[in-house]
Amino acid sequence: MESRLRLLELKCRRPVEHLLVGEYRSVFRGQGVEFEDVRPYQPGDDVRMMDWKVTARTGTAHIKRHIEEREQFIYLLVDVSASMLEGEGGRKRATMAELGSLITMSAIGNGDRVGLVLFTDRIELMIPPSKGRQHGLRIMEALVGFQPEGRETAFNEVLTRFGHMARKRSVAFVISDFLAGDYLDDLSALALRHDLNAVNLLETGGLESEEDGLVRLVDSESGETRYVDLRKRKLADERHHEALQEQMMERGVSLMELGVGEDCVSALAGFFRARQRRLADETGG
Repeated sequence: MESRLRLLELKCRRPVEHLLVGEYRSVFRGQGVEFEDVRPYQPGDDVRMMDWKVTARTGTAHIKRHIEEREQFIYLLVDVSASMLEGEGGRKRATMAELGSLITMSAIGNGDRVGLVLFTDRIELMIPPSKGRQHGLRIMEALVGFQPEGRETAFNEVLTRFGHMARKRSVAFVISDFLAGDYLDDLSALALRHDLNAVNLLETGGLESEEDGLVRLVDSESGETRYVDLRKRKLADERHHEALQEQMMERGVSLMELGVGEDCVSALAGFFRARQRRLADETGG
């Protein structure tokens, strides 16, 4: 495990330092200012910053002092159900782990606090937000090697728990194949208070072939065996894909789509740039 973790860190370090941390910083900036303390009023101070309660209590004019709020809280909410960990011979998990590691190292490189929640149909592991390389390695180790107890996917508990954990506005990346359907209401509510980003991990093999006919498949989460018409399954996958794009757009959730085995660095940099362009269009900047 230690050697795998070291190789993953080395693989991610250069693109993070030379590309992604800059792209990340341009997109996820601090949210304005936050209150620090009060001090006595001085001639020339903005009277709009007057703290009238302290002024009344002390009999001396005081104003509020604020500092720019730079530090952010970043959460990775990662689906570790069987369809995520066992799909495509382990390549799906490897892609998920690399993407999560790139986000983690970019956030830590920017001085932000990063937390991790692994979930199936329950909360499997929680790592509270913190800073520093060792904390980042702890998150990366969990992404690479943690073995969950559950096999199925349910979003309601993890999204509810995140809503309770994140008291201030935070940035969250929900990484999943979104094959469950219990997340829309909770996602909509959270998107009003937080910066939500969904990463849809797309399978790239097998069912994307041009072959038709019936095949026998085993559902990785339920363990059930059934016969599937490949052509109908492909159409169903396309409809699911289109519906997910529409659902996320309607709810103000930024959607990133990543194929298993795809270049995570290019995909993440492209996602950051697309968000930046959209933000510039919205603000007219």
